[in-house]
Amino acid sequence: MDAQSVKNTATAENKGYDAGKKISGIKRHLAVDINGFPQAIHITRANVSDRDGASAMLALHAEHLKNVRSVLVDGGYTGTNFAIDVKTNLKATVQVAKRNELHKFEVLPQRWLVERSFSWVEKCRRLWKNCERQLHTSATMMTLAFISVLLRRF
Repeated sequence: MDAQSVKNTATAENKGYDAGKKISGIKRHLAVDINGFPQAIHITRANVSDRDGASAMLALHAEHLKNVRSVLVDGGYTGTNFAIDVKTNLKATVQVAKRNELHKFEVLPQRWLVERSFSWVEKCRRLWKNCERQLHTSATMMTLAFISVLLRRF
């Protein structure tokens, strides 16, 4: 599970400011399976934190994710409140993949799966920036991009 901040164009109406990445736009929250295929997509304004957006995504898609037993996240999702949300919504445990040293590059185990999924949809030029006026339209465009990726794979 991870989130990605995306800049807005002038036509987009819903936007927030992600101070950590200095981006005014939206945030895409994505939960993928072990193969990198999307299991849940949720779009929020960029000012929503990763934990809050992920908790909302899990609550919205709890019925679809009922067989999940473990959720692998990065260091931005640490905290007991998020772990409690995952436990109540999915009855699953949270595994946080943290870096050992701050300035040393290291591939974190299984973290590259969600990053690869984000790179798949970045091949769709329309998703480089958020052009949509409504958040649900952005989620639909993400879904269509993943359908396009899956159709090319099979």
